[in-house]
Amino acid sequence: MDFTHINEEGLAYMVDVSEKKSTSRSAKAYGKILMDKETVKKVYENEMVKGNVLATAQVGGIMALKNTANLIPMCHNILILGCDISFERYEDGIGVYCTAKTTGNTGIEMEVIVGVNIALATIYDMCKAVDKNMVITDIKLLEKTGGKSGTYIRQEK
Repeated sequence: MDFTHINEEGLAYMVDVSEKKSTSRSAKAYGKILMDKETVKKVYENEMVKGNVLATAQVGGIMALKNTANLIPMCHNILILGCDISFERYEDGIGVYCTAKTTGNTGIEMEVIVGVNIALATIYDMCKAVDKNMVITDIKLLEKTGGKSGTYIRQEK
């Protein structure tokens, strides 16, 4: 167990990043929602009662990304320079990609993970009336750039 972020009272604290070098940083995350083929068809033909599923999920994901520091304890509030939520259609579901950029002294990985999660949850919410068997799965960081650790690109095993 790493106790480097535990204070004298045994409590966790927010890491001080003030001495870290400010660099350009980016990250990309992915997740998928599995659903019935007919549900996928209805989403892409804009036939859901609640409205345009993908447009709503895109806005929801971006809003969540911008509020990550309010949702995850010890997560720094960072400047978001750009963000995109995009979708990939599958026969049995929808893939969600979230990318974002910042310049600062801490990364943007948590923001893209939160963006993907909420975009997927929004899709679930808008489709649950017609498909109760949906499954949110495969949420993962695909890549990140910048900072002391440099570039990371996920290698599937």
